[in-house]
Amino acid sequence: MQVLQAISQALQRGDANGVKQGVAAALAEGVDPKRILEEGMLSAMEIIGVKFKNNEIFVPEVLIAARAMNVGMEALKPKLVEQGVKPIGKMVIGTVKGDLHDIGKNIVRMMIEGAGLEVIDLGIDVPADRFVEAIKEHKPDLLGMSALLTTTMGEMKTVIDAIAEAGLRDQIKIMVGGAPLTQGFADQIGADVYCRNAAEAAAAAKQLVQ
Repeated sequence: MQVLQAISQALQRGDANGVKQGVAAALAEGVDPKRILEEGMLSAMEIIGVKFKNNEIFVPEVLIAARAMNVGMEALKPKLVEQGVKPIGKMVIGTVKGDLHDIGKNIVRMMIEGAGLEVIDLGIDVPADRFVEAIKEHKPDLLGMSALLTTTMGEMKTVIDAIAEAGLRDQIKIMVGGAPLTQGFADQIGADVYCRNAAEAAAAAKQLVQ
């Protein structure tokens, strides 16, 4: 369908206005909102993810595309809510205590939203008890933690221990990522999944909730 193709192409270009107009045109034509979401926007974000993974595009392009996706979602959300279309899962995400980096986390959040999940972003410098509170409050399927410094990596273990202590460990899958991390470190601290980049994180999140 031409209008869905136009939305997808506008999103891949990062043309927020084009996405917004495309969504309005598709709704005016009577296209099912769920179809607009899946074929117009989520499929485009998947293409962005693959290109990012293959180094065909870089962080700025991903951010621009994600912004266009957010604009499209604002236009589409009321119709999705009317139809009772629910996210495929829920994730709490944050950068651990002592770490003020958020660009990587923000890209991961946008890519995971682009995979169809609802994301609760706790921001940066998040202490262990705040992660625990968020799990109790939001009852997510997944928890994502980011650390960009070797000095803050150990904080991830503190969070995982606090979650276990609160009796919540078996209720949630824990994903970790960030420049200094390795698979070995993720295994050592008891995380479920280690992701090297945002595209991997989005694919893993989708797989875990399905």
